[in-house]
Amino acid sequence: MSKAVVLLSGGLDSTTTLAIAQSQGFKCYALSFDYGQKQKSELISASKVAKHFGAIEHRTMHISLSDFGGSALTDKNIEVPDFKESNEIPITYVPARNTIFLSFAMAWAEVLDCQSIFIGVNALDYSGYPDCRQAYIDAFETMANLATKQGVEGQKLSIITPLIDLNKADIIKKGLSLGIDYSMTTTCYQANDKGEACGACDACEYRKIGFKSVGISDPTKYF
Repeated sequence: MSKAVVLLSGGLDSTTTLAIAQSQGFKCYALSFDYGQKQKSELISASKVAKHFGAIEHRTMHISLSDFGGSALTDKNIEVPDFKESNEIPITYVPARNTIFLSFAMAWAEVLDCQSIFIGVNALDYSGYPDCRQAYIDAFETMANLATKQGVEGQKLSIITPLIDLNKADIIKKGLSLGIDYSMTTTCYQANDKGEACGACDACEYRKIGFKSVGISDPTKYF
C-alpha cells in the first residue's frame, strides 16, 4: 500500500478527501493545524475523523497565523461576516494558508518516503479563495518537485485534489457512499466549543445548500 499525507481540518471537504484516499488503498497520515484560528472545535472533529478512518498517524502542527491577522478567521478584531454573494475574495481568506499547509505536508511526505499529498480544495462551491484553484495546485506541485530531495531524484510528488471539480452536493454524495457520518465534522467558521455552527457564514451556507440539494438533513447542530 502506498502512503499519503492527507490535510485534515475536520470539515466536510477534508473528511471526504480522507475517506477517498483510504478507499483508494492509501495508508493515510493525517495532518491538521492549530494555526491561530478563532474556533478550535474543528480540531476536535479532525481527531475524531482521523481515528474513525484509522489513520496510521494524526499530527497537529502548532503555528500562529493570528500573529499576522488580516483574516476574519484569525484576527479577533475582524468579525466573520454572514454569507453574501460576491465576486470579491472575502475577509475569511487566510493569507498564504494553503501554501503553508502544503509546505508542512511536503516536508512530512519526504520524511515518510511518500509521494502523494491529498488536499480537499474545491473550485466550485467555495468562497473564491485563490489557493483553491487547480492552477495554484499545479504550480505548487511543480515547485515541490524542484525543492525536495525525492523530487530531484525522480520520485515525483503529486498533489491530489479529488474534490476540485465537484459541487457540495456531489461531495456529500461521494462521502455518503463511503460511509461518512457527517455529524463528526465541523464546517462553520465560528463554531462554538461544542462544535455547534452559526448557520450564517459562507461555510455554513455552502454546506446547507449541499445537503438540501442531496435531499437529506444536515446533521450539523446550530447554536
